Amino acid sequence: MSAHDRQSDDIQLLVRSVVDYSICLLDLSGHVTSWNAGAERIKGYRAEEIIGSHFSVFYPPEDVAAGKPERLLDRAATAGRVADEGWRLRKDGTRFWARVVITALHDERGRLRGFGKVTGDLTERRLAEQALRDSEERFRLLVQNVVDYAIFMLDAQGRIVSWNAGAERIKGYRAEEIIGAHFSVFYPPEDVAAGKPAMELEVAVADGRWEEEGWRVRKDGTRFWAGVVITALHDDRGELRGFGKVTRDLTERRNVSRALDERGMLLSHLVRAQELERRRIAYDVHDDTIQSMVAVGMRLRVLEGGLAPERAAELRGIGEAVEAAVGRLRDLTFELRPPGVDQEGLVEGLAGYLRQVTADAGPAFEIIHRLDADPPPEAAITIFRICQEAITNVRKHARATSITLSLVSLDGGVHVRVADDGTGPPPQGEGRLRHFGLIEMRERAELAGGWWSLAARPGGGTTVEFWVPAVPAPA
Repeated sequence: MSAHDRQSDDIQLLVRSVVDYSICLLDLSGHVTSWNAGAERIKGYRAEEIIGSHFSVFYPPEDVAAGKPERLLDRAATAGRVADEGWRLRKDGTRFWARVVITALHDERGRLRGFGKVTGDLTERRLAEQALRDSEERFRLLVQNVVDYAIFMLDAQGRIVSWNAGAERIKGYRAEEIIGAHFSVFYPPEDVAAGKPAMELEVAVADGRWEEEGWRVRKDGTRFWAGVVITALHDDRGELRGFGKVTRDLTERRNVSRALDERGMLLSHLVRAQELERRRIAYDVHDDTIQSMVAVGMRLRVLEGGLAPERAAELRGIGEAVEAAVGRLRDLTFELRPPGVDQEGLVEGLAGYLRQVTADAGPAFEIIHRLDADPPPEAAITIFRICQEAITNVRKHARATSITLSLVSLDGGVHVRVADDGTGPPPQGEGRLRHFGLIEMRERAELAGGWWSLAARPGGGTTVEFWVPAVPAPA
């Protein structure tokens, strides 16, 4: 036997013995002319059962009806080979997912003699891939439909690339409005100015994750207290692909916690003590100091009548100064203890205050309120005092013609906007007293567990905006 013949026998032995692949030969018309052990194992036919049959027997009826077997042979004859994946049939009628390669076979003179067909059973791999796809789809649907958490992805630069139902509910943006925007849009202006969003991503890259609680901003500009976790996401090569960000609205939990903790109780006592001290000072000034100065003024007028004209004029000037001081003291007592809040409620107390301070050609005002209930006394007093300071700033500095005050129940608290059409926010560093007034408003809101901001209105004017919790403190 020649070396060529021995090599040919060895190849045939190898092909017949392979069990992991179905290897068979087809004639020009597609009939099976050889069969190996792998073909018997994968497709279930013994050689004597299948040789001579057309290879379309391995295809589902719908593929046979569509002419797929003949089409594959035509493509193999034209291109030299064709590869395909799809369902195939075993002898018992069950289906398996197959990877098929059909190769055109030519003799030494280039004439087409038939086809070689190699089939691999990929069912297990496909089931695993399908299971993975199903698992990923279930996870995607789970994340997409979670409403208690905002769960979304950022790219490596911090731009939003995905958005779920919880993110829309908590932050107020629809997916088409926010995808592509930088996640710093959720941070208060002071945090953005301080570079906090970029810092959080840097820490997440360095440590793997960043976690904190703090104020975040909704689409409508209101703030909520958020629990945030940012996780750096790396691929198999360790390269940063982006970040996963989970946000939870903890505003209600924080409000209840603050109402029950020592700080909340101390704040309640502090607000009450401040108001009692204001009332005492107002009464003392009204019943003692003002009455004494009024008596001095009356005495000066009496003395004025018995003096020479030049002396009388001097005394009249002193009397006018006393009357002006009495007027300022009366204004002070009104500011210290304006009527209405404790007896008539917050909205009516603010309305009464505005009527009083705008009576003499002051700016027009409008109050818009959607309160579920009157807030607890400490919250009502805090809201009133912040509004009082904001309205005082408008009257003294803004040269406004209108004031709009809105109060809305939100997140277990009261969200307030005081907007005017005046000259806009003060330049940085302008007016010490005005500056201290702004600081006092911010400190009052933050001490109560809320937030405060000041911004220019589009078209002119200023908006003071704040929120304070309205959870009753325990007795």
